[in-house]
Amino acid sequence: MKICIYGAGAIGGFMGAELADAGADVSLIARGPHLEAMQKNGLTLIRGDTQTVSHPKVTSDPAELGAQDVVIITLKAHSVPDVVDHMQPLLGPDTAVVTAVNGIPWWYFHGAEGAHKDKRLESVDPGNKQWDGIGPERAIGCVVYPATEVAEPGVIQHIEGDRFTLGEPDGSRSERIQALSKALIAAGLKAPIRPRIRDEIWIKLWGNLSFNPISALTGETLEGICNDPATVAVVRNMMVEAAEIAEALGVRLAIDVDKRIAGAKAVGAHKTSMLQDLELGRPMEIDALVSVVQELGHLTAKPTPTIDAVLALVKQRARLAGCYRDN
Repeated sequence: MKICIYGAGAIGGFMGAELADAGADVSLIARGPHLEAMQKNGLTLIRGDTQTVSHPKVTSDPAELGAQDVVIITLKAHSVPDVVDHMQPLLGPDTAVVTAVNGIPWWYFHGAEGAHKDKRLESVDPGNKQWDGIGPERAIGCVVYPATEVAEPGVIQHIEGDRFTLGEPDGSRSERIQALSKALIAAGLKAPIRPRIRDEIWIKLWGNLSFNPISALTGETLEGICNDPATVAVVRNMMVEAAEIAEALGVRLAIDVDKRIAGAKAVGAHKTSMLQDLELGRPMEIDALVSVVQELGHLTAKPTPTIDAVLALVKQRARLAGCYRDN
């Protein structure tokens, strides 16, 4: 199985290093100093007290790699539409594309039953760039749980977690998803296949939707937000609004709001990715985590007053910092 990881940063680099170390036929698309370091010195992965160096194929040019069996996209969601044209050489007739990306994916309504079947989402796929350029029939869902970071160019630091939950949009256990799961498991990763991948997408989104923008607005960690009764009340209101939307779409939430908040608090003094991006002047993942929930609220006729207010504030904060552009 030929696997290409498009966007070999913290998560993509971690996955690529583990696959390469296990002998998989894996290649990585990267750029800049990180690419140069991997080409010169290999890809270093630090896990606890161990350090490994692997030498997967790394390039910035997909045309050097040709058609793949699987392409795993590990970019930030807002970056994907801009690279659809660039990734075309990787896409053969039967190539699967795994969206290892936070938030609601562009293919969300593909394979879904009911009134919204094949509905397209403008907030996460402006102009249908991904739907038309990748094709929903290629999509495999993936919920990413590991925490990793690029310690320096060419070096990935693993912090915790090794689970990548997979799911076909139609809930089937297709041959392609079973083969991918086996490849990831052989590399020492957890890769369960779920028949209801949207349920897991929403459980993770629940936290990202609320804690990410509030942390960006306040500068607080997860623990700090949860320890302030007034701020955590805003989190709770956002989660309740989102839960009503999810349930209207047929999602089964396995835990309640208070347990989800308690889980975030238990993480401790952790800065969310959105706060980190703001502090570093990087584009913020607002649309895939927040705007899309507002769009789904309109679609399901569910009111989202708290989400609307927080979204308006975090967009303005991000624009002022040069970390957000409107679609």
